[in-house]
Amino acid sequence: MIELFQYDFMQRAFFSATIIGILCAVLGVFVILRGMSFIGAGIAHASFGGVALGFLLGINPILTAILFCVLTAWAIGFVHESGRIQEDTAVGIFFASTMAFGVLLIGFMRHYNVDFFSFIFGNILAISQVDIYAAILLAIIVLLTLTVFFKEFLFLTFDAEMAQVVGIPVRKFNYLMLTLIALTVVVSIKAVGIVLVSALIVTPAATASLFTKDFKRLLMYSVLFGVGSCWLGLFLSALGDLPSGATIVLTATLFFFLSSLITKWMNR
Repeated sequence: MIELFQYDFMQRAFFSATIIGILCAVLGVFVILRGMSFIGAGIAHASFGGVALGFLLGINPILTAILFCVLTAWAIGFVHESGRIQEDTAVGIFFASTMAFGVLLIGFMRHYNVDFFSFIFGNILAISQVDIYAAILLAIIVLLTLTVFFKEFLFLTFDAEMAQVVGIPVRKFNYLMLTLIALTVVVSIKAVGIVLVSALIVTPAATASLFTKDFKRLLMYSVLFGVGSCWLGLFLSALGDLPSGATIVLTATLFFFLSSLITKWMNR
């Protein structure tokens, strides 16, 4: 495994995997405890339209993906807020429409673009130094926001009604959480792909929840499973010449099933 670090592209890949593993794992704890897993999947697929728009206009697709994901996240929150339809219904509507928009934009493209499909299925080995800088910047924004408003987010996670009573602006923090999910999705899509990114947000946190209900330990275990999945998946990908995004997500899923068996055996 040490030989892999001789190459610059592998160094960038493992560094990016560490950033993404930590970020997805930390945010994922809030996502699963608040029952927002389906929202994460909806926002992830919304990025398809943003990436397609970027390639069509000749703009950095990361920038258009950020705009598209954030606007979609806010739209989901706004429609659900109206009280006329359920949250999962709103997600389903935007999930399908943004994907359809992306497919429509592909029809206007005159040339095949390999980079575009790397966003769909992920290719962490192709991450550039610029991608690393973008990932670091977005990760700092997300993690710093979660740190600064940790008490508020924790309160909202376990008792949103009481948070409203004590004066916490619940609506604003809900939109802020949606924004953080959108940014996390954008950070991760180049590594694991639009199709799989929601799994990397949910699975490590879900695995950690099998072992503990203590919030701080939940965060710590989630990070261990998140980074571990990324590192082992990337290693297996390089060793077997396999698609990196799929290998990372399947590794995280394997950790989940093994943990389920272990905890079930321990509680017998």
